[in-house]
Amino acid sequence: LALICARDGAARLAAAQFETADNMTETMAALSLLVVHGEADAALAAFYARWRRDRLVVDKWFAVQASLAPPEAAVETVAALSRHPDFDWRNPNRFRALIGAFAAANPAGFSRSDGAGYSLVVDWLIKLDPVNPQTAARVAASFGAWSLLDAGRQALLRAQLRRLGATDGLSRDTGEIVGRLLGDDDGRSDP
Repeated sequence: LALICARDGAARLAAAQFETADNMTETMAALSLLVVHGEADAALAAFYARWRRDRLVVDKWFAVQASLAPPEAAVETVAALSRHPDFDWRNPNRFRALIGAFAAANPAGFSRSDGAGYSLVVDWLIKLDPVNPQTAARVAASFGAWSLLDAGRQALLRAQLRRLGATDGLSRDTGEIVGRLLGDDDGRSDP
């Protein structure tokens, strides 16, 4: 389907697949393509209306939007979804589905040139760490590809890691990840 949708009329083909899909694999593939092509509003609303009582499927709904949002709108998309009534940041699966998927699966949106993606994720990690340090540490590991970035993005990312590392009461789990990423033992020193 993705190969077929690479040409004109992609949204129409993906919408037809979404409407006729009889299993979750086909439904998610079509929904993903609609998100990629910026034609997903109606399908996202229909998907949510149908599956809103199934927590695991709603996690998929959050994740597909966070991971496939266009880079220029990804931070704003994730921020808006974080205000959705079904986003419970204390639920580790839901947190990973939105914040984790954005950080790990939307590299262009996460590594936006203005650093807004890094800042958004660190804001959430600071909030989550006292409640669930294991999940916070796991998502913090998404900052690990910093060496592949240009110098400007590296500086922005490292500044956000230092901000996270300087958080009062930062858990040992998250501190170890930050320290490893910054090249020190506790994540609190300036590299």
